[in-house]
Amino acid sequence: MMAGTDRRTESRVVRWTLTAVALAFLLCFLFVPLAVVFMQAFAEGVRAYWMALVEPMSLAALRLTALAALVAVPANTLFGLAAAWAIARFDFPGRGLLITLIDLPFAISPVVSGLVFVLMFGAQGLLGPWLIAHDIKIVFAVPGILLATMFVTVPFVARELIPVMQEQGSEEEQAALALGASGWQMFRRVTLPNIRWALLYGVVLLNARAIGEFGAVSMVSGHIRGQTNTAALHVEILYNEYNFAAAFAVASVLALMALATLAAKSIVGRRITQ
Repeated sequence: MMAGTDRRTESRVVRWTLTAVALAFLLCFLFVPLAVVFMQAFAEGVRAYWMALVEPMSLAALRLTALAALVAVPANTLFGLAAAWAIARFDFPGRGLLITLIDLPFAISPVVSGLVFVLMFGAQGLLGPWLIAHDIKIVFAVPGILLATMFVTVPFVARELIPVMQEQGSEEEQAALALGASGWQMFRRVTLPNIRWALLYGVVLLNARAIGEFGAVSMVSGHIRGQTNTAALHVEILYNEYNFAAAFAVASVLALMALATLAAKSIVGRRITQ
């Protein structure tokens, strides 16, 4: 074994120093901010915290956030599965373009992507006059929130599955087909078990982004209280109104969701590496 690959060759001072630096970084940039969020959320007592969460506007914002995630997660999971299957198993014209388009939300600022939807579906946008004539609301309405959330979360499942499926190859699937399995049986009994942990990992990341998305939905929401404000947007409004306790109360719910997502990500990540 090469000396550079064996952690035992490093001196104890180096190991402890690196560990201390890592822990200090986590303390300053993760644990302390989280602690501040929960301290501020409960600064006025448990009753005030609860009242801030059950306030109608807060409930509406949390419901819209949940709705956006419930729509984006299954839709982009199905798309990710189909795209990863096509890219990993077939060579076709436009394959490189498809990969580029999948990565597009990573390259474009969420604010810019939200602005694109406004330019497409807004009153002065490309399709705006037609939508107004047919009384269809997309921008500054719930459909715009859903579209923006779906757009920014497109890559996560596909990007987790593509390298896994390429590495595994298609030999087992071809063997299943040769033995008489149908396409669905092959997918359910061969493909899906082989990719299940990568799929779950992608879904966890997708859900986290859908819940916490701010920039894109801010552009298309119109900030209509009780209708188009997600939880993240509601926190911003409460904070700008100096209603700090309520803002941190709603933020604490998002923080709890983030912690649950990190726990799920860690568990699934360990299963992938086993």
